[in-house]
Amino acid sequence: MRTSATQGGFTLIELVVVITILGILAAFAVPRFASLEVEAREAATEALGGSIRSGAALAHALYLVDGTSPVSVSMEGTAVAITNGYPSTAGIENALSDDSGFAHVAGSGVWTRADAATPANCSVTYVAPAAAGVAPTITVDTSAC
Repeated sequence: MRTSATQGGFTLIELVVVITILGILAAFAVPRFASLEVEAREAATEALGGSIRSGAALAHALYLVDGTSPVSVSMEGTAVAITNGYPSTAGIENALSDDSGFAHVAGSGVWTRADAATPANCSVTYVAPAAAGVAPTITVDTSAC
């Protein structure tokens, strides 16, 4: 007795149809995922702005708790210089534990994303208060991330 063996598989037409459908799906999906890079830079910049706000608020709280108008407070063993009750422009750097992904010139109070289309327009700027009783100015710019 001889049985005929039949091979199963896809025809050439079926393979062409599947490849065409995958190509169409890729044409719609790739542009959507390409724009996520800009959104990720914007989110990271906003997150750094929030970290700076939190660091300034924590340093201010330590300043108030001390009660003797200290010129610096200790945050996790690191001295943070205080000006008018808030971290100085150079002191805020010590209040941050991680600013990776950002370029920063020491003492400037400006952090920029080096990989942004226009790094100056994808930045966070901290300006210490000019007078007592005034909060620091923290500006987040995501106009060209």
